[in-house]
Amino acid sequence: MENVEIPTINHAFTHMGAGVAEPIFDAETLRLEVESIHLENESLRMKNAELEAKVKYYEEQIRLAAAKKYGPSSEKGIHPEQLTIFNEAEKESRPEAAEPTIEEITYKRKKGGVRKPTSEKYDALPVEEIHYELAEDERDCERCGNQMDEMGTEIHDEIAVVPATIKVIRHIQHIYVCKYEECEDKSDGANIVMARAPEPPIPHSPAGPSMIASIMERKYSEHLPLYRQSQQYAYYGITVPRQNMANWVIKGAALLEAIYERLHQLMLLEGYLHADESPLQVLSEPGKKATSKSYMWLYTTGRFRKRIFLYEYCTSRSGENPKRFLAGFKGYLQTDAYGGYNAVQDVTIMLCWSHAKREYTDALKALPKDADKSKTMCCEALIYIDKLFELERSYKEKKLTPAQRFEARLEKTKPVLDAYYEWLAEKKRLSLPKGKLAGAVNYSFKHWGKLCTFLENGEIELSNNDCENGIRPFALGRNNWLFAKSQNGAKSSAICYSIIETAKANGLSPFHYLKYLFEMLPNINTSDISAVDALLPWSASLPDGVEIPVIRDG
Repeated sequence: MENVEIPTINHAFTHMGAGVAEPIFDAETLRLEVESIHLENESLRMKNAELEAKVKYYEEQIRLAAAKKYGPSSEKGIHPEQLTIFNEAEKESRPEAAEPTIEEITYKRKKGGVRKPTSEKYDALPVEEIHYELAEDERDCERCGNQMDEMGTEIHDEIAVVPATIKVIRHIQHIYVCKYEECEDKSDGANIVMARAPEPPIPHSPAGPSMIASIMERKYSEHLPLYRQSQQYAYYGITVPRQNMANWVIKGAALLEAIYERLHQLMLLEGYLHADESPLQVLSEPGKKATSKSYMWLYTTGRFRKRIFLYEYCTSRSGENPKRFLAGFKGYLQTDAYGGYNAVQDVTIMLCWSHAKREYTDALKALPKDADKSKTMCCEALIYIDKLFELERSYKEKKLTPAQRFEARLEKTKPVLDAYYEWLAEKKRLSLPKGKLAGAVNYSFKHWGKLCTFLENGEIELSNNDCENGIRPFALGRNNWLFAKSQNGAKSSAICYSIIETAKANGLSPFHYLKYLFEMLPNINTSDISAVDALLPWSASLPDGVEIPVIRDG
């Protein structure tokens, strides 16, 4: 707009007489003057509104950053037990409380307070009996002097913990020779035979199957770094340098690669997968700084199928990584809204309702402390989303099959979705000011189609929580060991996490399963698919003792 000189109000006056100003009413001049004032006022109002919106936005970002740094990381908030972790013993101690019986410890408390005994599982535990009997000369009756007969027993059970026992298993192979004349005179050695012994997991190494399994399980399942394990071995009187343990982990992971690759082949045959990724720092990567980010990717199967958890170390977060890893997979892929997954071909992307919910909970965290959060539009939206999760929990409690869940969702879930979409459309028409609330509304509105894909198939979950829970063990371990030293170490970690988390998901004890694999893998032909399949977590040929003892419901 060109700068036009507009007469001021004073121009509408002229002097008449001795110093007396009398108004000359020029309608056009007054109109221009008023119009100028209105334009200036509107301009200032718009600038003020823009500045207020910016201030509000930055205040939201500051409050949200503070909530993420100092507040609870999940929507559920801090569990009250976390606040008393350091005085837990004093807080929970009840001197007057009666000691539980063994039967009470082996009961499973079911919903509603009903407890059912599971003595068959208690009988599976090893029991050591110590008998206390009277000596022959102590059995004489004090009243009549005759010898007393045993009438019964009084039994008291106690739980005993036996610390780890470390021992040397010495494998001695006996050698036999034929000394008959027709053989002894020959020099080809055919008359000498050595008894066959199982091949060790690592040739010429003192680390046996149980040793490697223990190191891996404690590092990747219990998040215990190698230097701490080395310290603990010292308590048992032996020296195990962590450099040796690191070598054993890498060589053991190479042995497990046959299982990993077979699980990968089977995963690609599934029709529904989850995916997620988490940062990883690797110190020695060609062409990259030690402080740069790499990533650990996780892919999992759905809970209605054979459970497989596969981690893969990659040097970047590029979409080429899932595209390559999932080449050949055709089905539903559930992820967050990260655009890299769009590079995967021949899949239907399904987004996560937990992420849609998180947009609103973040908006609530960004509100001022004195704001009445119960009356916000965020809470209105959360009513719809919480109802979706409530229905999903009811389907799970009823143990619906995928087909039954598909029908239940059409009957009960879809009306909730329709009502939420109407709410979204109404809020979009309001042209909400820039901020977290507008972002939350836009997230659901923009991704609506991908959020509703779960209605197409009863196997698809409402959220990607299973996969995010699967990445959590890696994140917890990373907090202890901070980084991987090399690419070999990062790749080995991915394989170890994969086997351990897949074992857990299938109800196997990670230590006992790893021990069994290290006993068997060196002694089979790993190019024989049937031989490898016999070692998979759901194989019927796995030995007793590999499964985690589970208390039965009936």
